[in-house]
Amino acid sequence: MRRPKKYEAGEATQYISRRAALRKLQLSLNDFRRLCILKGVYPREPKHRRRAQKGSSDIKILYHAKDIRFLLHEPIVWTLRDYKIFAKKSGRDRAIKDFRNLKRRLAMFPEIKLDHIVKERYPTFIDALKDLDDCLTLLFLFSTFPSLHLIPREQSNLCRRLTIEFLHYVIASKSLRKVFISIKGYYFQAEIKGQKVTWIVPHYYPFKPQSRQEVDFKVMSIFVEFYTIMLGFTNFRLYHGLNLAYPPQFPSNMLQDNADTLKDESSFVSDRITALNFELLRTDKVQEDEEEPDIDMELLEQDGDSKRIIKMKQEAQEVSRLRTLFKGLKFFINREVPREPLVIIIRSFGGKVSWDSSVFSGATYDESDETITHQIVDRPSLSTQYISRDYIQPQWIFDCVNQRQLLPTNKYFLGEPLPPHLSPFVDAKRDTYIPPEEKALHDPSLIETHAQSEDESEDDAAAEEEDTVEQELLDAQLQRAYQQETAEYKKYGGADGVNEDEEDSDEEDFDGEEQESDDDDEEELDEKEKRLLEEKQKMSVQSGKVHKVNKRQVHKAEVDEHRLQARMVKPRHRNLFRKLIREKQAKEKEEWLLRKKRRTIETDAKEAKKLAKREARKAAAAAAAAAAQLGAK
Repeated sequence: MRRPKKYEAGEATQYISRRAALRKLQLSLNDFRRLCILKGVYPREPKHRRRAQKGSSDIKILYHAKDIRFLLHEPIVWTLRDYKIFAKKSGRDRAIKDFRNLKRRLAMFPEIKLDHIVKERYPTFIDALKDLDDCLTLLFLFSTFPSLHLIPREQSNLCRRLTIEFLHYVIASKSLRKVFISIKGYYFQAEIKGQKVTWIVPHYYPFKPQSRQEVDFKVMSIFVEFYTIMLGFTNFRLYHGLNLAYPPQFPSNMLQDNADTLKDESSFVSDRITALNFELLRTDKVQEDEEEPDIDMELLEQDGDSKRIIKMKQEAQEVSRLRTLFKGLKFFINREVPREPLVIIIRSFGGKVSWDSSVFSGATYDESDETITHQIVDRPSLSTQYISRDYIQPQWIFDCVNQRQLLPTNKYFLGEPLPPHLSPFVDAKRDTYIPPEEKALHDPSLIETHAQSEDESEDDAAAEEEDTVEQELLDAQLQRAYQQETAEYKKYGGADGVNEDEEDSDEEDFDGEEQESDDDDEEELDEKEKRLLEEKQKMSVQSGKVHKVNKRQVHKAEVDEHRLQARMVKPRHRNLFRKLIREKQAKEKEEWLLRKKRRTIETDAKEAKKLAKREARKAAAAAAAAAAQLGAK
């Protein structure tokens, strides 16, 4: 048997460089990149780079050899080669001005079909739902883009239509669970077929052109090309699961791009929001609220794990209440408030929403409607207000959804400083820093202590000082009384009240035997007295002693313990141990920085309140002085 040569087996045969892959597939770099994105083939990092590169120490882009062999049998490769042939022949026809032949070739333009790739990458429908996060985030981003050199308007229009269809499904199925406002945009999380799907809807800003070096729109456009096909299949399956007609039929004036909407980006966005406030047609012609089936506790408790079943029952009840959170409520959105996320949230939980019809199209009722229960405003004050409705800030909608209940509106009135907007996507039992507001949500007993005003905190501090003074006086009095009791006890000879002189006179009359017995009795009495004295000292109130902690000794003990742990780690696990220590130090530093930031914010707020109080007192004193002068005159 022939002895294998070096690099004929092992990692050297498992990886292939990008240049070798291009020669094997006979494709250009752009076509190879496009093919890899569509098929889901990405570069790999080998465990031993020099072995994988056959002894070379250069940094190369490596792929699995089996992935490249997998690409050899892809039909899209022939379509990409047809593109190259089409470009050469159409360029020749254009050069010799053979327009008749050029028109014929343009009619036979090769098109890439990606349906089989979607079915290949996602064998089941649940697999597609699991990979829907990046798809939705990218398509929502492209739906806001104008027509660019590498992004045609048709692609952004398709992204807009597909995302609107998906949002309509979320509204119709009432599957929205969590929402959050961040600097990136609006985070949404829906539960579809038992899978949690999270995506971001970006804030609407006028598009700012960027240079090609910062963002490669061509690569992003290739991802969008695949994701549009994938989301189209997903929407088709989701709509038929709810007996909804697909594709959804919108009124003729919606999503119809003309010269006006293509020039004005605000009308382009307004048209999308108008489509979200429109009811979809059903194939069964029955408007029923889709409700989740109730859990049969008697049937499920036979499994034996009753705690888990009860927890599932509670979760199902919370979700059923959440699905109808805004049912029966009517909202009106002011013109300064962003409408798209609020329309999605309100309609997903059974509420009705409208806006000013003179500014935006798609309004269902006017501001003067007396049945409106809440008006969402994002300005300090309004000139005209109705008594029959609550005027709230937009954060109230998001906080109600995250806490799964209708919160009191007094903290969200016009001009009120809003409470912190907490993220629902973090773990409540994490080891890192947890804000006091989040602790108060999980422990209701902390709400009152945290929600104190500065005046109450100052009164509490003064009351605590008075209590400490009173406690010190009481301790001194009790100590004095205890000293008097012990002096009297020693003076009168114990609890029986017998005088020492009387005992001496009685002892002289006794005989020797009786005197010995008396001595034994005295010893027993002394032991009883000592025991009583010790018990009184234990029960007495004494001044406390301050226990000073030597921080240097504590730190030295921690360092010694850490060194002992490091010595006990095996040599092959030292890198892992160091990594864990670095992660622990990073978490501690992050927690310390967050606590420091919180202390800084609280001190600044206190200083601002004190300054405002001083200014108010000065203004009141000046007004009183002015009134006194006027009275004197």
